[in-house]
Amino acid sequence: MSFKKYLPFLTWLPLVKNTWKDDLIAGLTGTVVVIPMAVAFAMIAGLPPVYGFYTAMITPVIAAFFGSSYHLISGPTTTSSIVVFAIISKHVNPETELEAFISLAILISFMAGIIKLLMGIAKMGKLVNFVSNSVVIGFAAGAGILIAVKQLKHVFGIKVPLGSSFYDILKYIIYHIEETNVYVLAIALGTLIVSIFIKKFIKVLSRLHMLIAMILASVVAFLIDGSALGIQTVGYVPSNLPPFKIPDFSFDNMKMLSSGAVTLALLGLVEAVSIGRSIALHTHQKLDNNQEFIGQGLTNIISSFFSSYVSSGSFTRSSVNYQSGAKTPFSAIISAIGLMIVVLFFAEYASYLPIPAMGGIILMIGYKLIDIHHIKQIIKSSKREFIVLAVTLLGTLFFELETALFSGIMISLFFYLEKTSKPNIAIFGKNKDNNFINIIRDNSTKECPQLKIVRIDGSIYFGAVEVISNYFAELYDKGESKNLLIISNGVNFIDLAGAEWITQEALKWEKRGGGIYFVGLKIISQDILKNGGFIKTIGAHHFFKDKNTALATIYPNLDQNICKSCTVKIFEECK
Repeated sequence: MSFKKYLPFLTWLPLVKNTWKDDLIAGLTGTVVVIPMAVAFAMIAGLPPVYGFYTAMITPVIAAFFGSSYHLISGPTTTSSIVVFAIISKHVNPETELEAFISLAILISFMAGIIKLLMGIAKMGKLVNFVSNSVVIGFAAGAGILIAVKQLKHVFGIKVPLGSSFYDILKYIIYHIEETNVYVLAIALGTLIVSIFIKKFIKVLSRLHMLIAMILASVVAFLIDGSALGIQTVGYVPSNLPPFKIPDFSFDNMKMLSSGAVTLALLGLVEAVSIGRSIALHTHQKLDNNQEFIGQGLTNIISSFFSSYVSSGSFTRSSVNYQSGAKTPFSAIISAIGLMIVVLFFAEYASYLPIPAMGGIILMIGYKLIDIHHIKQIIKSSKREFIVLAVTLLGTLFFELETALFSGIMISLFFYLEKTSKPNIAIFGKNKDNNFINIIRDNSTKECPQLKIVRIDGSIYFGAVEVISNYFAELYDKGESKNLLIISNGVNFIDLAGAEWITQEALKWEKRGGGIYFVGLKIISQDILKNGGFIKTIGAHHFFKDKNTALATIYPNLDQNICKSCTVKIFEECK
């Protein structure tokens, strides 16, 4: 047994002696980038800023040791944060019951970690492939809009009633716009504008655009005595490392959060694997989805004992890590250590950060989640994919987030099954160039009056049996030919329902004095036919590897009297 397969760090640790300089630079860059993000994501989750720091300290280290990707950086993310807030705020209000809210946030992280770990051990890595890009894009766009709308109260300085929905927040702010605090609005918009300006026009500082904007906002708020003008700050931020604390394993709470934990686990895995895969396209690293599941699971489980909430792969930090020249996961560890040093010695300065400034930054983060390019592409390319995107996006805004996510997944799976349940079936003949071709593509094609040649492109499974069965029943009832040759190269797989239908159909045609023959059937498609004894029932002589052998074998079984008077003579055997 290879320990490297289960302990990925054994593979990359020996490389650090040659890559440590590159990893050091990338890691320190990551430290600077994560500071404003950790604060912003914690606020989105309804948690004090320090919990964003704790999560950004612990999770990258564990994920580095047990994850599959060399460049994926784990930590608090926008989507995970908004989902945490949405799930827990249904039961506990963070503004009135903060301690209970924090406790549940840490507990759901542990639960999501267990689900991720079990999925990895069960080798369910391919499960994320069933979550289409349209679902992810729609969910992210909806989450971005939701995040931005929920920050409007901090941007305008209007006290919106607790627990207000997306629609209620917009309605309340529109009707109470005259209550806007102009100083709060100025700080929020000023922070947003400065951040965008630096990112767009000062390339040297572009990676620090959020941090610089927030520092300037803090200085301005301090100089004008912001507290006297209604500008609130984040308040006291503890300058200590994440404390060890066992999560509150209350059965009632775990039962209450179970569906939310599944949502977080699935969303987190899709997010992490998608990010890892996108970077691997450039690095050509071979990823192991099952190991990534295990790594993400262990990350959430272990970090929950150190006051951290749920984490996943961070697209921004992972991209910065790769672009900064990281070579191994050691860069993630450097980034985490750097953040620990910053929190220990500079946390007190975070208390001066104005909440409106964070509101402005979070507006920008929300906007970045809306992938306009791909949304346009989906609208242009596929009505079905647009429906999936629209349902997921609107569901995110007006329903519970887990309902929106699973609705999108179910609709995309429905469209997939509907499409695969209608395989393409075509009748083939020989054209003037002596090539077998679909008869609707060439008017010169001719068919044998005794042997109908049919090609099936698609799988013969329970969802498609009815459509295929109806097509063949129509051929049978027409009685044009007693024999069928099915070109089977395009049949990807056959399930039990498909095997039973093939057998019954073959016996039906044989009973009428003809038969059904198969050519080019893939080995994987033959497995169930062999293992279930269906080939024995049909007869092994009905299956062929190539068309020429099939035609040479079938020809003697045709009615030779009809052959003598036939004017088509499209096969070599006819001549």
